[in-house]
This record gives sequence, C-alpha cells and structure tokens, in this order.
Amino acid sequence: MVSIRAENLTLTYRLRRRLSLARNTMPLPHGGRIEGTGRTQHVRALEGVSFALEAGDRLGLIGGNGAGKTTLLKTLYGIFEPTGGAVDVRGRTDALFNINLGFRREATGRRNIVLRGLINGWTDEQISARMDDIVAFSELGDFIDMPMKAYSQGMAARLAFSVATSLEPEILLMDEWIGAGDPEFQAKARKRMNEMAEKAGIIVLASHNHQLLRRICNKVLKLDHGKVEHFGPAEEYFAGEKEDQ
Repeated sequence: MVSIRAENLTLTYRLRRRLSLARNTMPLPHGGRIEGTGRTQHVRALEGVSFALEAGDRLGLIGGNGAGKTTLLKTLYGIFEPTGGAVDVRGRTDALFNINLGFRREATGRRNIVLRGLINGWTDEQISARMDDIVAFSELGDFIDMPMKAYSQGMAARLAFSVATSLEPEILLMDEWIGAGDPEFQAKARKRMNEMAEKAGIIVLASHNHQLLRRICNKVLKLDHGKVEHFGPAEEYFAGEKEDQ
C-alpha cells in the first residue's frame, strides 16, 4: 500500500564555517535555526515533524521562504538522511525539485528524455515506448530536437513534468515551479496529477500559490522554521481565505 509516514522527523547538520553571532540561537533566513556557538554551531532544519499520508492524498506544503518545505521534500526523497525520528515512504517515487535536475543544457530535449529516464532507472525499452507520449504531452513540437539552452523556463518545466509523470509514479514530490508556464498546460498538469492521485497515488506539492493548492490538495502541512505549525484538511485551512489569494 502506498503511504508516507513521518514521526518526530528531525534534521540537524553542522555548519562548515565559523560564524560570529550576537546570540546562541537565531532564525536562519534560508530555513531552520542556527544553534550553539563557535566551532559547535549547527543548523536545525527540521524539528519534530510528524504526519501521515495514504493512497489518494494530495498534500500542500506551505510556509514562508526558509520554512523547510524543500528540505522536507528532499528528506522524503532520500537525499537527506534524518538525524532523528523516522520517515517511511512506501511506493515508487519521483521528484521535481529543480527543472534542470538530470538535464543537460547542451543536449536536445529528446536526448534529455533519454538521460532523465536512465537516471530514473528506466530500461531502453521503457524510454522508447514512452518517448512519443512524453513529447506530445510536453507540447514542445520541433523544439524537442533543439538544445535545452534555447528553452524558456516554462518549456523546460513542461518537459520535466512530462518525463517525471510518464511512468505514473505512485508518489510524486514537487516544488514551487509547477505553477510556471501557460494556463492551458497548467490545467493539463492538474488533470494528470488528479488522475495519478485517483490511481492510489500520493502527491506532495510545495508552493506559495494557495489558489493552486486549493484546487489540487486535500491536505495541508504548514511549516515555520522547520516545525509543523498546522496539519489537516485543505478545505478547513483555506476556508477563511479569498479565492484570489
């Protein structure tokens, strides 16, 4: 059964350089908190994060810049290893943290589909079988055979999303950029994400776009300096917000 469970999840790492601080503990502008003094300083990026997701859940991660959203996504994906608590992710997982991740600017869009597929562990047969569908969904047309350095951010985003969702991962972790691009593609992307969730999948989407999250997600987790400030139904959380927020 597809699921994500985090129990008292904590991520702390030591600073590599010495900082001079007026206080022993202060907020970090890029997430977490700096604690300690001198050579023993460390960053507490996540602290006591607990939540559970089941098949069909679409979680919206919200919070200010530096709240810990991307750090949590990367911990769920296994890029960061927690220093405390536990995280259990069950299901075939893919992630979109950066539209350039796994892509080469000098290579064509078509070649980058192959490269990203190989990174994901796909076989040559799987890549070949899905190539036409990926190209069609991306709507890149003749640009698919041009170098990615000629792509706009929206074009690169369309290609990255098309590749990441082509094998229907059971769990999809995404960062803010999915809101980029033209409205027509955004609508098509939302439709695909909803279809994935209906097929017993889980989506975790970090975004500042509450309108997007309101339309996609059924749960919300709000972080503040690495701590959970709220976790619950999206309808309940967004009830007091205006539609145009």
